[in-house]
Amino acid sequence: MQGRVCVVTGATAGIGQAAATELARRGATVVLVARSREKAERSRADIVRAVGHEGVGIVLADLSVQAQVRAAAAEILRRWPAVHVLVNNAGLYTRRREETADGIEMQLAVNHLAPFLLTSLLLDPLRAAAPARVVTLSSGAHHFAAPRWDDLGMRGGYNGLRQYANTKLYNVLFTRELARRNPPQALTANTLHPGVVATEILFGGWAPLRLFKRWMRTPEQGARTAVYLASSPDVATVTGEYFQDERPSRLSRAALDDDAARRLLEISERMTGLRPAS
Repeated sequence: MQGRVCVVTGATAGIGQAAATELARRGATVVLVARSREKAERSRADIVRAVGHEGVGIVLADLSVQAQVRAAAAEILRRWPAVHVLVNNAGLYTRRREETADGIEMQLAVNHLAPFLLTSLLLDPLRAAAPARVVTLSSGAHHFAAPRWDDLGMRGGYNGLRQYANTKLYNVLFTRELARRNPPQALTANTLHPGVVATEILFGGWAPLRLFKRWMRTPEQGARTAVYLASSPDVATVTGEYFQDERPSRLSRAALDDDAARRLLEISERMTGLRPAS
């Protein structure tokens, strides 16, 4: 990974920091996209100490706010004109319905629209760095999705777990559409299920799960497939796939719906201002 620039969102804890550390250990310049300066500086120091080089940058952004996603993309483009890998790791779970400053349901905004917008805005530097890779963390939860296409924000009766599953389905649909639109020699796009990992997003969903922490994967174990997709020559031209444990895995029928992928793309473009409202 020497000479390659890897942008990792949600990189101040858990899977994101573990992935960033391993990519940096392999020689990459790693860009940590984080909301908190304090946590970002601490993570940067931890990574530099672990890998022995200073190639770790920080870009601050609250990914729930689309203006900050745009500002982050602009800063990345200014400081690193070529981006070789984008790891869309940041995500959250909310039990009760919350809205962002943009008036969008929180899980939809952070788990789907933020990686959708950031990836879209970074397509030029990614293509400039060809062959480039986009790696997005989805989840096996996508098998339990039941999206309402006329109510993606779940205004009419909110279920936090169902909405989380929905956003993980959207990750897969967007990734498959991105792969369809880009030749693999220039850009690959893949998603993954990291397994059941002991992270705060999981414990925030149901606190008693902490009792089973000893049987869960560590963040380092959970990051392995993301690092594999970001770096391995074995998947240099593999695109549009969903991985688990460094192997392609089974997608739900809904995730294989190409019409739904195109429909989601159009809706997402309107919700992020990439397509004018009709």
